[in-house]
Amino acid sequence: MTTENDVLNADSSDSTNATAATGSAAADAAGTAQSVHPNFGRITTSGRGDAELAKSLQKILDGEWADTREETRAAMTPDLVNPLGLTMDEHRDHVMTQMQSLADSGMPKLGFKAEDGGTGDTGAALTSFELLGHLDLSVMVKAGVQWGLFGGAIANLGDAETRKKYLPGVMSLDLLGCFAMTEIGGGSDVQNLETTATFDNETGEFVINCPTPSAEKAYIGNAARDGRMAATFAQLITIEDGEELRHGVHCLLVPIRDEAGNDLPGVTTTDHGHKGGLLGVDNGRIWFDNVRVPREALLNRFGSVDEQGRYSSPIDSKGARFFTMLGTLIRGRVSVGAAAGASARTALALATRYSLIRRQFDHPETGKGIPLLEYREHQRRLMPRIARAYAYAVAQNAIVAELAEFEKNPDAFDEVRRREMETHAAGIKATVTGFANDTITEARLACGGAGYMAENLLTEMRKDCDVFSTFEGDNVVLTQLVGKELMGAYAAEFGDMDQRETVAFAINTVADVVQEKTRASTLWQKVVDAVTDREHTDILDRGNQLELLVDREEHLLETVARRLRKAQGQDGSAAFKVFNSAQDHLLQAGRAHMDSWVFARFAEAIDACEDPEAKEVLGMLCDLYVLDIVDQDKGWFLEHNRLTTERTKAATAARNRLCTKLAGRARTLVDAFAVPEFVFDVPMLNDGGVDTIEDPAEA
Repeated sequence: MTTENDVLNADSSDSTNATAATGSAAADAAGTAQSVHPNFGRITTSGRGDAELAKSLQKILDGEWADTREETRAAMTPDLVNPLGLTMDEHRDHVMTQMQSLADSGMPKLGFKAEDGGTGDTGAALTSFELLGHLDLSVMVKAGVQWGLFGGAIANLGDAETRKKYLPGVMSLDLLGCFAMTEIGGGSDVQNLETTATFDNETGEFVINCPTPSAEKAYIGNAARDGRMAATFAQLITIEDGEELRHGVHCLLVPIRDEAGNDLPGVTTTDHGHKGGLLGVDNGRIWFDNVRVPREALLNRFGSVDEQGRYSSPIDSKGARFFTMLGTLIRGRVSVGAAAGASARTALALATRYSLIRRQFDHPETGKGIPLLEYREHQRRLMPRIARAYAYAVAQNAIVAELAEFEKNPDAFDEVRRREMETHAAGIKATVTGFANDTITEARLACGGAGYMAENLLTEMRKDCDVFSTFEGDNVVLTQLVGKELMGAYAAEFGDMDQRETVAFAINTVADVVQEKTRASTLWQKVVDAVTDREHTDILDRGNQLELLVDREEHLLETVARRLRKAQGQDGSAAFKVFNSAQDHLLQAGRAHMDSWVFARFAEAIDACEDPEAKEVLGMLCDLYVLDIVDQDKGWFLEHNRLTTERTKAATAARNRLCTKLAGRARTLVDAFAVPEFVFDVPMLNDGGVDTIEDPAEA
């Protein structure tokens, strides 16, 4: 019979080699090696963490733009924390005040190129706005709409003259705008939106129309009150030689209000009013009825119309043109994921601090109340999420760095690499926003009645973060996009494929693409070399973890390809039925890919860590990240004979031990998130509703 020790423990030399080479804390998790700190595994209620270790861990989380993070944190004030008890209009006014402060600080200039009046540091811009997620998501979303979406559309789709004309006002807030893409009837199906922009050859103008009720632009930030202009996405139509030609979705700048805030002729705006959260953001609807704008209103980087009404584009394929255009706007997805991650870390820090001072029931030996975090289930609900928070923060840094590199030197990215980046931007947005919603809810529950009080921030965070899973791309659609890109092996022509063509292309799919890409990295060889040859490889060996996750991804891709092959040669309707029947499988493949991609980024960051103690702690967190994946998807690993029942049981036991060990330094782990200290000035951490904090020597 294979025992837990057989499965999880190597002999002493093997364990030492694996730990030295990979930063894994396998031996420590199994209780066979020295602890990284004498207090690991011991719950203390001092209210203080290990400051030196927290700083080393923070360095890994802060990543390449650590200086920007420090500058942004230093500039943050309690005024930026989500205010309570305001009316909707008061909250909107408050957010506008904070927006003006951000504009005056020069922060928005980070996201725009020097030739457009900015300072041209994409990474710093995204990092700065990420940190707003610790405070008030209404401010973050309003800033994202103004500078990321509206300003980003002009910066990435407009010509030099258009950028020069509008971007200074966008940065200073002299021109408030919105991003009018989503339609009430279309949702995520942007490629088939209904609003039209028809060129009038006689006047040289575009005529913007919402031809049906379902074409009305909906849920648009800044549209209800503050926006003066809309970056409007519409089907571009020209009339050439008497023939109506449709060129697909393009973006035009359409004024919607005058300076007094009144709707312009042909434009009707309405206020969505109270929403499930984000009270400080004025979301609304926009209806266009024969609104005329000059030819120059078209943002013409990927498609232009000359004075004679003739259309031209550097990209012949309508589908490829559409996806290329949207690809330039991925900053929004990246920033949404980043801010959601910041909110999740804030929630975890609040819940962890509370769990260390809130006592429930007396200990049978000491007679003192037992801190919540000493209970096994409390550890299981918080510590795996802290491990994931670390993994996702590191992965978020990686996609920000890649996007910054792309915007600085786009020629270094061929079609495959660019699509890879876009895929991971979509995937990390879906992964982290879903995680954030789950984690904020769990943090609320972990704080009991105190967590339900608005004054302790968690319910407000939960309401505000809710929509992050459906805007800037619905998470289901984005995860499916990841799976589709994997199925197409990142094929450049994939943008033109319908369901039938997707099925046909699956005939040529090779899951070896996954292995080839992973094995091409130095990380793969390094960690696999660290795995010793033995019958039962240790699930806490880093190389074995990588192979386990990549193998799951490969298998899912291979099997979904086989399912799609059933539709070979069938018509579009039959192909859709096959595609639809395999959608759950495709989504599972997308999620599996993101699990392995995040893991690889985390392992790389651990390998680069120069502090031995921090490296060991990060290794434990990485182990817990993998064990949590196994625990959440153990059915798949068992059904497909990737793990035996004994090994999954042993993995659960190791997961529990890691939770306990890491709980002994929980405060240090969340202090490394570097959430501004004033955020924790909440009643549940300060009032008499919890027991007095003890000195650790008396605990």
